[in-house]
Amino acid sequence: MTEAMQPPRAVDLQQRLQERLQTTVLEVLDESAQHHGHSGANGLGYGTHFRVRIASPHFTGKSRVAQHRLVYDALQDFMALGLHALAIEVVA
Repeated sequence: MTEAMQPPRAVDLQQRLQERLQTTVLEVLDESAQHHGHSGANGLGYGTHFRVRIASPHFTGKSRVAQHRLVYDALQDFMALGLHALAIEVVA
């Protein structure tokens, strides 16, 4: 598998979100191991279930749905690589 086709890792998601949304707070947690039976719970350094705690100036004046859409849009191409679940916590 080429580097461009690697399954998602927390560091990859973090880098993308920082680039696209110029985050002021950003924490990406791989929670795949908590989902026993899913392929992400494999200890190989990539996952399928992530939690994002995020703040961005791009969120100002936007509804929660619009904020979440910005995150999903930034990470869209990771979906095809195995990103299965994404919990988003927008923080102040």
